[in-house]
Amino acid sequence: MAPAKAGEVIASNVDGRTPLTVADASAKTGLALRDAESGLTWLSTEYRGQLRVTSEGELVHVFPHGFTRPWEGRDARRKVARAVGHALATGLRFVVRAWVAVVLVGYAAIFVSLIIAMMFARQGNDSRRSDSLPGGALAYAFLRVVGDALFWTFHPWSPFSVYSYASYPGAGSWNGNGAGRDYAARRARGPRVPFYERVNRFFFGPQPIPEDPRANERRVVEAIRAGKGRIGLADVMRVTGLPREEADPMMARLMLDYEGDVAVSEEGGIFYRFPAMRKTASGASTEPAAPLPAWSRAAPLPPLTGNSLGANVGIAGLNAFNMLMGLWAVENGMTLERFAHLFDRVPHPIVDHGIPVALGVVPLVFSALLFVLPVARAATRPLRVRTATQERGRLAVLREVLERVRVKQPVTDKAVAEAWRKATGGAPEGKRLNRELSALGGDLSIEPTGQTRWRFADLETEAAAVAAEREAAPDEEARLGKVIFE
Repeated sequence: MAPAKAGEVIASNVDGRTPLTVADASAKTGLALRDAESGLTWLSTEYRGQLRVTSEGELVHVFPHGFTRPWEGRDARRKVARAVGHALATGLRFVVRAWVAVVLVGYAAIFVSLIIAMMFARQGNDSRRSDSLPGGALAYAFLRVVGDALFWTFHPWSPFSVYSYASYPGAGSWNGNGAGRDYAARRARGPRVPFYERVNRFFFGPQPIPEDPRANERRVVEAIRAGKGRIGLADVMRVTGLPREEADPMMARLMLDYEGDVAVSEEGGIFYRFPAMRKTASGASTEPAAPLPAWSRAAPLPPLTGNSLGANVGIAGLNAFNMLMGLWAVENGMTLERFAHLFDRVPHPIVDHGIPVALGVVPLVFSALLFVLPVARAATRPLRVRTATQERGRLAVLREVLERVRVKQPVTDKAVAEAWRKATGGAPEGKRLNRELSALGGDLSIEPTGQTRWRFADLETEAAAVAAEREAAPDEEARLGKVIFE
């Protein structure tokens, strides 16, 4: 019988709130023992079941939430929120890129043209224009400031230039004789990051690296092969960083997918066997290398923009220029019709044509809204920093516990607090350590000397059981038979 079908039979005939052995499930449903076992394993994957072992070594299936999924609503809301957020972010990124390519640079060019037109209009000695439009001296001063700023920001010797001398390998060979040749070579390489991507980073931050949904499963499979087809929950938590309540159902699903089974040692340690996963055609005489632990893969929090200071200043200045010019256009009624008549040889009477939408409202509103994005990200960054810090602390506690259990050293509050401090740079908040240690199955005990220590009976017996099982695993499991047909 298929595991899913057997699981449905068990769920319809058994109270999920009571612990179950394979014999219990078989007796209450009439299923064969093998079907009852596979059905309970399937139920563990669906309802986040957990395994317990008695003092006599019997396995007991426990379902903390019964045959219900109270986490589905929370997970569904998170999924919808992530989907909506991703859709909004994608749409906003598209708008921003379109704004940059068509509007941001386009409006800057239009406004520069407007300033030049006003400068020539001023030179025509038109008093009607000079009363409402900036004079030629102001336009010249503004263009001079903008030109100097662009030159000192983007010229080849500027530290902010995308062709900066210090940005390329071999910069130390710069000299007078080879200056032109080196500059031409760097110029030919072009900027390492496209301009639109720098703008995208400024407003939305660096693009996150997409996560592989099967990355954790692949790491567990690698750990299984590196451990001679034997693995425990501690190994799963080590390579994935998952909490214990998520590692249990994950292993139940892997038993179904990779032909594994679960066993109990004489001391009561639970371990999983996957002998079929050891077969290899590589002919290697040694076991594969184990994957890196989760705490060694903790990625740092990405920067706010990922751009250089010069790029950020340039993008902010360009957006601010458009916003200020849009404000000026609104205050002076610079409609498209009035803008067109700036180039007339014969002065055109100044007429009020209403609110300037194209040259005033649009650049003013959109530029202001674009500034809201980096400001909002900067305001929420402390929360992201705090979340990343707590995750580093949790992984540090996990590492400290697993390493001390492995080498049979006592787990004390002082040792765990020191691990948290080294990983985060500060002391843990309140009873955070107690919650993390309890989640790993720890029990607080007091030694005769009065010192407190944490005991992890499940992890300790499991470590001994896995080590003994790996020692006894036959090498023939990994060998292929002789090829008799090609």
